[in-house]
Amino acid sequence: MTFAHDPDGRRDIAHVGPIELFTPVLEESAEFFVRVMGLRAVHRDGSSVYLHTWDDYQSWTIRLVQRDRAGIGRTYLRAAGPQALERLTAGRSCSVVRDVRGLGEVRVLTDPDGHEFGLYWDVAWYEADDTDRPALKNQAAAYPGRGANLRRLDHVNYLTADVPGTVAFLRDVLGARCTEQIVKDDGSPQAIWFSLGNKTYDLVYTEDWTGSRGRLHHIAFATDTREEILRAADVCLDAGVHIETGPHKHAIQQTFFLYVWEPGGNRIELCNAGARLILAPDWKTISWTAAERAKGQAWGLKTIDTFHTHGTPVLAPEPPA
Repeated sequence: MTFAHDPDGRRDIAHVGPIELFTPVLEESAEFFVRVMGLRAVHRDGSSVYLHTWDDYQSWTIRLVQRDRAGIGRTYLRAAGPQALERLTAGRSCSVVRDVRGLGEVRVLTDPDGHEFGLYWDVAWYEADDTDRPALKNQAAAYPGRGANLRRLDHVNYLTADVPGTVAFLRDVLGARCTEQIVKDDGSPQAIWFSLGNKTYDLVYTEDWTGSRGRLHHIAFATDTREEILRAADVCLDAGVHIETGPHKHAIQQTFFLYVWEPGGNRIELCNAGARLILAPDWKTISWTAAERAKGQAWGLKTIDTFHTHGTPVLAPEPPA
């Protein structure tokens, strides 16, 4: 991969920051994330609820926003520093907003599919109180010990009508690198996994079978261990949450996973990548063919049909779950 803003491949984005998620059933979605997933509600306003995962150093992790339809709102990306923020946006058309809770100046870019990205540097750090103060001061908050105990936001998987255009945006604008991809028989990409740092992936795009733009495939949260995902499956079962597929292990990226649907209809992944990192600065993209994908997941589980068809906002007709 080459990097348009720095030929040496310097990373100007530190990591994925907080995200906005749209839901038509705000209170039900908030209850799901707090009671079942183990997040903490840290702020409310007239149309949204801000939630925090227990080891996110930032003041909030996900903002649930009341909307008529489910889907993804803005994704925030923290720059590696003030100068990095300037490099990322120099000469580019972007709007500037200063009213995002817990963030300073945010510069908004849009990918070819219409998804918004807010780039920022200044951020308010999470301040634990007496109800969630950790014993260890190098941890943002105490381990919740309830539900799925989600530690942090891991990645976002968007749906896109333009995979090649998205590749160019991630590579040339954000300076990300493609670690793995699914390719069609003609060699063109169908799904792409991009890394912003040393994690195996942070931003994923999958071709939208409807040809639509701006939709979401899923958001993913990391747990400490694979065993917590197994326990989360039982927690979700008891809570009446729709379990779409898993627990199992992906072949691509080797992530241990569980996919569920939150009450608003958005797909949520619980994931654990083990100790796998991409440390090689000259990592070569791994490509997977349709024939290889047809073999199923790492241990042979066949990919469920809805994994290819369900996205938010939902567009009819969509096969039933």
